Amino acid sequence: MEKVIIIGCGGAGKSTLARKLGKILNLKVYHLDAMYWKPGWEMTAKDEWKELIQQVIEEDSWILDGNYGSTMDLRAQAADTIIFLDYSAPRCLYGIFKRRIMYHGKSRPDMNEGCPERLDWDFIKWVANYKREKSPGIIVKLKELKLQGKEIIHLKNTRETEKFIKEQSIKGGRKHEISHI
Repeated sequence: MEKVIIIGCGGAGKSTLARKLGKILNLKVYHLDAMYWKPGWEMTAKDEWKELIQQVIEEDSWILDGNYGSTMDLRAQAADTIIFLDYSAPRCLYGIFKRRIMYHGKSRPDMNEGCPERLDWDFIKWVANYKREKSPGIIVKLKELKLQGKEIIHLKNTRETEKFIKEQSIKGGRKHEISHI
């Protein structure tokens, strides 16, 4: 594992996993939210966004956490490993509400400064519907990427994720046993 992307629903723990895995594997971690959102929740322009992603994926090794569909194919093609946190809707909803409480009035560690934690109805609905509406298409795409030689790690709950982290601590990032795809 040298070039890793971590995808999944909001509140699943992508950034937390990225930080833990980055320490274990000694890889630089890039949080896409922190790269995309400028202070005051200002979006990065599309051309600038693609350029930022291109610069990162040209590096020798990295972990990128986040979704951002406009650059997903670019990141997936550059990655050797794709981790999909495919958790239940209640677990992800819990994650976003917990995060909102923990970082009330301030920016979370995986977000750019000047972007205090927020929660709106559209995001809550997106999280609530992610498993049903987004996960099936992601699984199809991951099967295609596996056929192209990408290592796919499909984690369905926090227990599997903790087992995966423990395996990586022991093995130092070599192949794992958890994969449902």
